[in-house]
This record gives sequence, C-alpha cells and structure tokens, in this order.
Amino acid sequence: MKALQYRTIGAAPEVVTVPDPEPGPGQVLLKVTAAGVCHSDIAVMSWPAENFPYELPLTLGHEGVGTVAALGAGVSGVREGDAVAVYGPWGCGICAKCAQGKENYCLRADALGIRPPGLGSPGAIAEYLLVDDPRHLVPLDGLDPVAAVPLTDAGLTPYHAIKRSLPKLVPGSTAVVIGTGGLGHVAIQLLRALTPARVVALDVSEDKLRLAREVGAHEAVLSDTDAGAAVRALTGGLGAEVVLDFVGAEPTVRTAGAVAAVEGDITIVGIGGGALPVGFGSLPFEVSVAAPYWGSRGELIEVLDLARSGAVSVHTETYSLDEAPLAYERLHAGKINGRAVILPNG
Repeated sequence: MKALQYRTIGAAPEVVTVPDPEPGPGQVLLKVTAAGVCHSDIAVMSWPAENFPYELPLTLGHEGVGTVAALGAGVSGVREGDAVAVYGPWGCGICAKCAQGKENYCLRADALGIRPPGLGSPGAIAEYLLVDDPRHLVPLDGLDPVAAVPLTDAGLTPYHAIKRSLPKLVPGSTAVVIGTGGLGHVAIQLLRALTPARVVALDVSEDKLRLAREVGAHEAVLSDTDAGAAVRALTGGLGAEVVLDFVGAEPTVRTAGAVAAVEGDITIVGIGGGALPVGFGSLPFEVSVAAPYWGSRGELIEVLDLARSGAVSVHTETYSLDEAPLAYERLHAGKINGRAVILPNG
C-alpha cells in the first residue's frame, strides 16, 4: 500500500510503498477514507535527532476515519464495512484514567510504549490503518468522512479545553480565541453552540480573521502588540473570563496573560513552546492556567453528535495521497485556511 512517511530527520515526508498491514488478535484493519493534516506533525518533524522520541520511518496522520476492512481474532462490536472514526490518544485501557474513558491521560502509556497513530504508531495517511483495539473506534453514523475526520483532533481538542471552563462562560462573559486556524475556527463554533459568551478571535492573518467572523466570532482582532489593549477595551478593562491559546508560542501566551480577567481561565492548547509565569502578582488574582491534551472517548462521541446536529463544521481542503507532501508544505507556509484532509483511497 501507499503511505506518507517521515523517514529522515529534517527531510520532507515522502509517499512510499510499504507492506499491507494484517490485523492480529484483537486488532481492526481500516481502509482509510480520510486523514487529517495537523500542525503537530510539523512540530514532530522539527524535532532534532537527539530529542526525537519515535522510531523512523513513521507513517504520519493522527486523524483518521475509514471503513472496517478486516477483523483480527476475537474482535467483536464492529463488522466489516462499518464506517468509523478513530479515537487517537490510545491508552492501556485498564488504569484509573482509562476506566473513565480518559485515555488521553493514560497513566501507563509511556511505560508500556503505547503511542497514538501517527505519533509513534503507524498513522492514517495511508491506504490502510491498523487499529489496536475496537474500543478506539466510534461510529460515523452518516457523517461525511471528510467533514468528520478533523473532528477527531481539531474538534475534540478544543471541545475538551472548553468543557473545563463552561461554568465561567455565562451571559455577559467573554471568551478569547488566539489562533483561528484548524483548531481555533472550530473552537469559535463550539463556544457559540455551547455558551452565551461573546467570542473575540485573535490571529496574525486577515484571511483567518475573516474565517473567524464567518464561523461566528463576535469580534476579530489582529494579534499584534496592541491586541491585549484592544481586548481590554472591548471588555471595559475587565478582561476575558476564558482565554484559549491555540498557538502556544511565547508572544501568544503573553497575550493570553495580558487579557485574562480576575478568576479567569487560561488554557494553552498550542504546542508553540511558550511558557506563562504563574505566581502571586504575575497574573490577575486566581487565574487558572492549564495545558490540556486531546480529549476523552466520551467527548469524541459528543463532538460527533454536535456535528450531526449542524452545530459545528470544519473548513476543509482535500488532497490525494500523492499530494500529501504539498499539503504539509502549504500548512507550514500558513496557506491552509481551516484543515487539510488527505483522501488515501480517493
């Protein structure tokens, strides 16, 4: 089969031919119908050799949907031909966090060498994907694969981040979304669907701010050195009850700290390497800062339900498997407005 692999440190990913996978006991083989392209992959491919945590070559793609092509021995609960989405942050399935469906916070995954597809295990940007356990599959139930695949990360991750702050997003509150690309433009829709808060979007790109307005942002502000003062002005000097940073770079986390209200939540989702000082006097009183990771299996089910209701959708651009390296080039150059989706069998 064809697959997109990161093969050499510092080199661009390549489309190569690799052996077709076969499901072992307890495993499920998917014929991939759609796979997502994410900034996290670019971050992985930017790591130097001395810090690289995975074995190469690595098939990329941690967002995947497909149809069940074959079942390993002992598998139940799914049938060949079922259309499913893949829950990506695989865990051990038996620790205290996994028992709650929070495999994204599995307590034993590192020790056991369990890796998500595309982030250590062979990923979804390939004609076939081997899934380790049927519990990591969620029925699509009529959702279009292209529309659904970004929701497994670009939908699930902001949904998980927003849920922790729902009690603060009351009428009259403000939520700031920093970075309105793949995850951020979904976060805006989730905030509008789930809360009565005013949504203020920040980005360095006018194209992405235009998309932010289209998907429901009440205000769109250029993310520059004046952004903090602009948000303070919009909130009468009080700041925002919830700040969601989908970039996570040093300038954006500083902006997040500058616009947070007393007792506000700052959630740093992006992996841009920035850090926010926390301590008495560093931030307004009782500001909470969190850096969450992905989301739970139950939350993925909820996100897909929201998509079926029409409350959330992802702006997508589609590419063939042979065009997948181009999709990463465009993403790296900031030319993807929304989410790039690869159609490995399209």
